[in-house]
Amino acid sequence: MMAKDSTDAKKGTLENATDAVKRAGESVKDAASHAAQNAASLNAKVIDHAEENVREAFRALRAAAGSTSVQDVVKAQTDYVKDQGARSMTQAKEIGEMIAQFGRTAMEAWRPKS
Repeated sequence: MMAKDSTDAKKGTLENATDAVKRAGESVKDAASHAAQNAASLNAKVIDHAEENVREAFRALRAAAGSTSVQDVVKAQTDYVKDQGARSMTQAKEIGEMIAQFGRTAMEAWRPKS
């Protein structure tokens, strides 16, 4: 009888270990899927920012090209640099917030369920 109890205990332990490994594998698979989705979102946002920056650069070029005086050219360039600086800060903040949210979401997935 004692040998059967020992065998049952070993079998139960093995089943528990197998289940734990399966759950861990599923967690890793889910994390990898989320990481791929996050990378795609981040890449899309960076491309959006690049497109916006290029549009604004051409807008400033047109303004400078249509200027009738040196003062107008300097104003167009100054306005562009000022606006681009503010735009860059906003864009960096957006990217930083996205990355921080990705991290929070990833950490939440790994927290033990109560």
